[in-house]
Amino acid sequence: FMLGVVQTADGMPIFHEVFDGNTAEAPTLEPTLKKVLARYPHIKRLVVVADRGLLSLDNLDALSKLSLAGRPQALEFILAVPGRRYGEFADLLAPLSDACAGDTGGQSVQEIQWQGHRLVVAHDPLQGAEHTAERQARIDALHQRAAQLAGKLDAQDEGKVLRGRKLSDSGAKARFFHEVSEAHLARIIKVDLKSELFTYEIDHAALARAQAMDGKLLLVTNVPDMSPHEVLRRYKSLADIERGFRVLKSEIEIAPVFHRLLERIKAHASICFTALI
Repeated sequence: FMLGVVQTADGMPIFHEVFDGNTAEAPTLEPTLKKVLARYPHIKRLVVVADRGLLSLDNLDALSKLSLAGRPQALEFILAVPGRRYGEFADLLAPLSDACAGDTGGQSVQEIQWQGHRLVVAHDPLQGAEHTAERQARIDALHQRAAQLAGKLDAQDEGKVLRGRKLSDSGAKARFFHEVSEAHLARIIKVDLKSELFTYEIDHAALARAQAMDGKLLLVTNVPDMSPHEVLRRYKSLADIERGFRVLKSEIEIAPVFHRLLERIKAHASICFTALI
C-alpha cells in the first residue's frame, strides 16, 4: 500500500490516507486536498509544497486554475524544478550564473519571471563546487576506462596476446556507452555508436551548462506575497515530512505489513500515524 500524510507548515501531521500500492502519486493530490479542506473547513489558505515528482511543469496552467471545495481562489503551489529540466532554464539563468561566478560565500536567493510565474533560484556555492568536483571525478574515471579499452584494441591490432576475451570496436563502444549511461553523463560524453572505430568526445557546451547549474535549486511558485527566502524556507520544510516518513519506517516500523484485508491495513496505518503524532 501507499501512505499519504498531510502536515501543517509547522510540521504537525493532521491527516493520512491509504492508497493502493500501484497508485501513482500525482492523481492522489486533488482528492486528498479536497478531503482535507472538507474535514477542516476553517482553513483559509492552502499552499501546496511539492517535490519534483508530485506536480509537473507541463501542467502549471491547469494547476493555477484549480480551485477546491468551491473556494474561489486558485490553488497556490511551490514546485521544485526536476534536475533533468534544468537545461531548459540555462539561457534564462545565464545572467544569474555570471553574477554567482567566483562567489564562495553563503547561499544566495534570487527571483526572476518565467512563463508568468515566479522562479526562485537558490544557489549554494559550496555545494556547487562539490557537485562540479564529483562530476569531474566521474569524467576522469571514464577517460581512464576509455584509455584502457583503446589500449587493449591497439594491443590486439599489434598482434599481442592478452588475457580475457578478445575485444572488438563494437564491443568497446557498447561497453563504454553503458558505463557512461550508468554514470549519468550521456549528455556530456558522446559515444559515436555509428563509427566503425571506438571513439567518443566531450560536449564542452553541455558540460558548461551542467556546471552553471551546480549548487542551484529552482522553485516555481504562484504565491504572490512570500519573499524568495520564505518560498525557499517553505520548500525546505518538506524535510520535516521526509523525517516523519523515516520515523514511520524505522522506529515505528510501519512495514512490513502482514495483513491481507483492506480494513486491517488501514487500521495498521492509523495506529502508526497516531504513534507519529
